[in-house]
Amino acid sequence: MAGMETAGVGGKAGVTMDSLRDAYGDTLVELGNEGANIVVFDADLAGSTRTSKFAKAFPERFFNMGAAEQGMVAAAAGASTTGVVPFVSTFAMFATGRAYEFVRQACGVGHQNVKIVATHAGLTVGEDGGTHQCLEDLALMRMIPGMTVISPADAFETKQAIRAAYAHQGPVYVRLTRDKFPRIHAEDYRFQIGKAVMMRPGTDVLLVGCGLGTSICLEAAERLVSEGIEATVLHCPTIKPFDRETLLKLAKAHRAVVTCEEHQAHGGLGGVVAEILSEAHPMPLRRVGVQDQFGQSGKPEKLLEAYGVTPAAVMAAAKAAL
Repeated sequence: MAGMETAGVGGKAGVTMDSLRDAYGDTLVELGNEGANIVVFDADLAGSTRTSKFAKAFPERFFNMGAAEQGMVAAAAGASTTGVVPFVSTFAMFATGRAYEFVRQACGVGHQNVKIVATHAGLTVGEDGGTHQCLEDLALMRMIPGMTVISPADAFETKQAIRAAYAHQGPVYVRLTRDKFPRIHAEDYRFQIGKAVMMRPGTDVLLVGCGLGTSICLEAAERLVSEGIEATVLHCPTIKPFDRETLLKLAKAHRAVVTCEEHQAHGGLGGVVAEILSEAHPMPLRRVGVQDQFGQSGKPEKLLEAYGVTPAAVMAAAKAAL
């Protein structure tokens, strides 16, 4: 389809498992070695967020702010006025929950060039439980005017997304995880802010994912073949600004749409897609995600199953929508 980014051969889930947060830490060091004018702030969680890699390589440009997330964000916003590009990291629950007012006021209202890269988002945080499993961050961040919101699907894409965030002028939120995710992108894939990518062509139902949701959609699409259903899979790594044009082009060529995300089913990816389709092209839509619940402690795979964020759930939603 004209104007659409398409994944190269090999964009398939389940080949290798890599850490998104390790990819983030490695990319920060690469940028530092390349002379990028970055500074890094962390809230006493550098080992977990992997900003410890940058701290070791560039100790003079790393600031451990302790468990003071609001002050950390405010300090980063102030630092951005001097011409450096601050990267701010902590767990997603603290970056978007505890520090929300400061993200809105210091970074959003002032449109400061701060990059908030939060790890440990979603159900795959696992045993840390519902207090730490942030399932609302995409909704919170996309509501801030001028905020760019990115949810990569694998480590390969994460590296490119971090570089894109650095090059972008203005506040950016990047959602990363604790658990490792399957590699789904081919070597020729190139991430662009605001661009969706078609991972698999089909004819019947359009499956739309971000983050881990895209891997789940890919597996669901493979299984649906045996039931005579051909599914297109659209990966939307940028939640804001959203690739409205590509979504509508594909939606109009299918009978139904299903979204999947490791987040509340409303407010994040599912919310964006519902808003666009209701205004521009009303059609059958189902949203797979957490259904207005908090998380709980457990193994990541068990939690995904318990909350219905699985290939089987996407398949059921697709058949219901059709």
